[in-house]
Amino acid sequence: MSANGVTIRIKGKVQGVGFRPTIWQLANAFNVRGNVSNDAEGVILNVWKESTTEAFIAKLSASPPPLARIDYIEQTPYHWEKSPKGFTILPSKTGVMDTQIAPDAATCNDCLQELNTKTDRRFHYPFINCTNCGPRLTIIEQMPYDRPNTVMNEFALCPDCLKEYSTPTDRRFHAQPIACPDCGPHLWFCKSNGKPIAIADEAITQAIDQLTQGKIIAIKSIGGFHLICDATNENVVKKLRQRKNRPNKPFAVILPNTAWLNSCVAKDSNTDALAALLFSPAAPIVLVSKNTNSPICPAVAPNLHELGIMLPSNPLHHLLLQQWQKPLVMTSGNPHHKPTIIDNTEALETLDTIADYYLLHNRPIVQRADDSVVRLNNTSIETLRRARGYVPDTVKLPEGFESAPCVLALGADLKNTFCLLDPPHATVSQHFGDLNDLDTQQQWQDTLDRWLDIYQLQPIYIAVDAHPHYATQLLAEKYSQQLGIPKVAILHHHAHIAACLVEHGYPLNSPPVIGLALDGLGYGENGELWGGECLLVDYKQCQKLGGLPAVALPGADLAAKEPWRNLVAHLLTFVPDWQNQPEISDMPSTTLQIIARAIKQHINSPLASSTGRLFDAIAAALGITPERIRWEGEAACQLEALALQYQGTETPITIPLLAMTLDLKHFWNSWLNWQASPSAKAYGFHLALAKGLAQLASKAAQKYHTQTIVLSGGVMHNQLLRKLLCQELEQYHVLFPNNFPANDGGISLGQAAIAAAQHQKP
Repeated sequence: MSANGVTIRIKGKVQGVGFRPTIWQLANAFNVRGNVSNDAEGVILNVWKESTTEAFIAKLSASPPPLARIDYIEQTPYHWEKSPKGFTILPSKTGVMDTQIAPDAATCNDCLQELNTKTDRRFHYPFINCTNCGPRLTIIEQMPYDRPNTVMNEFALCPDCLKEYSTPTDRRFHAQPIACPDCGPHLWFCKSNGKPIAIADEAITQAIDQLTQGKIIAIKSIGGFHLICDATNENVVKKLRQRKNRPNKPFAVILPNTAWLNSCVAKDSNTDALAALLFSPAAPIVLVSKNTNSPICPAVAPNLHELGIMLPSNPLHHLLLQQWQKPLVMTSGNPHHKPTIIDNTEALETLDTIADYYLLHNRPIVQRADDSVVRLNNTSIETLRRARGYVPDTVKLPEGFESAPCVLALGADLKNTFCLLDPPHATVSQHFGDLNDLDTQQQWQDTLDRWLDIYQLQPIYIAVDAHPHYATQLLAEKYSQQLGIPKVAILHHHAHIAACLVEHGYPLNSPPVIGLALDGLGYGENGELWGGECLLVDYKQCQKLGGLPAVALPGADLAAKEPWRNLVAHLLTFVPDWQNQPEISDMPSTTLQIIARAIKQHINSPLASSTGRLFDAIAAALGITPERIRWEGEAACQLEALALQYQGTETPITIPLLAMTLDLKHFWNSWLNWQASPSAKAYGFHLALAKGLAQLASKAAQKYHTQTIVLSGGVMHNQLLRKLLCQELEQYHVLFPNNFPANDGGISLGQAAIAAAQHQKP
């Protein structure tokens, strides 16, 4: 029986992005007959063979919808029993999941125009969306991505919305979150009792009135709650800090529009590239250099050179900022050290000591998605937190992983993400944060269980951080027993480097590279604690070549919270007359004696080659950090901000190599005796460290005959250190994470790749 048609299988990000109506319109334009449907694998077309069929397929490949991404197209012969009369869209089919879910997307220009058109039936409707924008990940409960499988199932479509939803030529054809004031979610303004004070437009007007009076409002957004207040009012920002128990960790700010960029961002910023990133469908928070004359009050980001800014990303934000017309603090809606809240009842109960009022709606949030945080470096993006707008976009696995087993990787305990590796792709979850918090851990488990169900993944291995005391170890044991599969322990810093290799498409069977893995702490070979390593790495193996010397962490975990402890440990280890140094003259002698005794007797003072703790020690020596920091990286960020104030480019300070170890004894003795300004000493440390690390990496690269050097670990988010390192290594091919964080948010991707490579089928 000869084929009179073609089956076209399309995989990628092709559901929930207007793919079927685009195909319908193209089919009619090219006079192609047949049908199209969604199934668990993506999109499938059966078409009658016409003279225009090949041109139709070529156009489809070249011009997918704005939010779509085609990863794979396959054509196979198809036989029609009788000739189709036209082109139809069939109901979705179920099956084994092999497609991608689209991330939540910022409000598109078409919807924004309708939002502000008085004659439009969705005028000022805070849940307007179409196939090109709106919630996706945060509302989906199972695949395929159709309305009955989302939270919108509880909102029955009115006749007008149903007509749009059912008309292939309409922009809202099969837009699953479609709604209007007659049939969709609604908004209300209230106090902690939850009883509406105002609804719809009046709710926003009431919120504006209260913001004007210096009040703090909890607002339910796309992926969770935010807390908002006037970003130009020092007193109200300080009040928010006090209520949230967040003394100085920076807040993000939402601007009404790009007209505010010139007054809020440093004059030498690339505002065109910045605006393009802020206006992208992901609409992330972008870290920018602050304008010293910014109208945003200093309390928003105290003692830092950067500010996190964003633009409105959903209709409610647009309506609010169009009336407010000033910057607002927009920070996560959660109590101190707790996950972002996604439920109305929980928000009313737990935010009542922080928020004065609430802007609520009745569209449930299924999956939390924090705001993504990125930085623009020249033309590349540096991701610090990957969540709303980017998740669950996949990464294509490099060459050689085609027959790799399916792996579930659980990530690290801090800045946690998990990863599902199912060749040819890996999918990394949204940011969760600290898994030592039980509420965060519960959100994490709920999301992982839902992802395993949605993606119908049957992993063969569970990859977990090798640290025996991580919370992920207990979770790995639980899922290992539940799924009946073995655990694979992965070294923390091996995963850092491997994640970067995956992102840059480094083939599985390529030669090893040199990796500089710099962070606070991670489990290394033979139970050592690492944090400043030069490594020889491929996907299967990791060998330590050198790095920073190991220094005691007096008080163990306390050393990560109290920078002065690291200063004492470094001085005791490297400076002969350490007790007479003016940098510790204010410390009680009894405290110094206790710390010294604990270090010498190895009492709760494990050794670690931690770059993060070295930064803490320098910050403490300069007196720029509090006795106890309140957020991870606080001391290092303040140190970088101070260093950037230095106007020079050279200093006399060096960190030479002793074999393959950086000589911190030489550094500390010369740095302490150097009579210079605090900014010069801060810059001198950065420069000396960059040159020392570059010399180490270069020496290793020459020995092992490679031109590729990978930079990763949380310390690599230090812009100044990264810039200086790249200058010193300009003769090499230097790789740095872009689309995934260099910090622990990228660990799960590296874990998954290593476990898959180590257990690759022969």
